[in-house]
Amino acid sequence: MSFFLRFLAERQIEKAQSDGQLSGIAGEGAPLPVRESSGEDAVSEIGHRVMAEAGAVPAEVQLINDLSTAKRAWQAAITPEEKKVAMARFAELEMRRNMAAERRRRG
Repeated sequence: MSFFLRFLAERQIEKAQSDGQLSGIAGEGAPLPVRESSGEDAVSEIGHRVMAEAGAVPAEVQLINDLSTAKRAWQAAITPEEKKVAMARFAELEMRRNMAAERRRRG
């Protein structure tokens, strides 16, 4: 961080402290929790943490959950038509999951 940005940040913190905006915050005085790095860049780590705290599920994880549901539907299907429809749904979801994984690998 440049000297100027650090200076501005410190001034904002000092102003907030003098105005009492930093007192009474949950966890005040407690040490910060230790979080192990996943090896991702800091922005991705923060994004994933915010999503997890909000209960959001990444699209790729949702696809995996949908695949599991589709597989159970295919296994529960009785008639050939039900099996065909369920297998088509499973194949579509599997293709979408593979495409998402490929996108992630390529960056």
